[in-house]
Amino acid sequence: MTRILVVDDEPQILRALRINLRARAYDVETAATGADALAVAARTRPDLVVLDLGLPDMDGVEVIRGLRGWTSVPIIVLSGRTDSLDKVEALDAGADDYVTKPFDVDELLARTRAVSRRVATGEEGSVVRFGAVTVDLAARRVLRDGAGPEEERQVRLTPTEWGLLQALLRHPGRLVSQRQLLHEVWGPAYNDETNYLRQYMAQLRRKLEPDTDRPRHLLTEPGMGYRFQP
Repeated sequence: MTRILVVDDEPQILRALRINLRARAYDVETAATGADALAVAARTRPDLVVLDLGLPDMDGVEVIRGLRGWTSVPIIVLSGRTDSLDKVEALDAGADDYVTKPFDVDELLARTRAVSRRVATGEEGSVVRFGAVTVDLAARRVLRDGAGPEEERQVRLTPTEWGLLQALLRHPGRLVSQRQLLHEVWGPAYNDETNYLRQYMAQLRRKLEPDTDRPRHLLTEPGMGYRFQP
């Protein structure tokens, strides 16, 4: 049974999430402060953490950093803060996803299921299929579905396009911050070059998405980052 730690200082939210998650066969632990969250996490070793940023004793980002000091447990941030800078800070600290209050319970549960599937299945394989393409990460090759020789179905990517695609595919369903992508693909000197991301994501969509105006797999989270949706 998947164990989820819910951290929030609002009793109504703790109660609602406890009821909804337990009704779906999750084992639920709760905490109302950052200190309690770190203590409960160390004692119970949850499989996933749902974390509010506005805690009474410390900022939720500090809780994320405290957890990341010893565990890679997936963390979904649940917060009333709408400023994209707060979201980016949480993602850069190590959060896996971000849901803004007031939130839809079904959306949060869908995000929870997606993260739980990744926990259950472990690391993704080297071959990823989405839409009409197959990506072989080990062979660094992208093939479009259909008849004909492999050479004709191969999608040519530049090294930068490949680096960006690979960074997203290795975190399926996860929101990856702009800063993380810039660091991974271009290096730490490119913190603010978000125009690079927009340009190369547009190129990837033209090559891999059937409808570039309504992408289904390479998604933008405005002001925060990008997500690969299988």
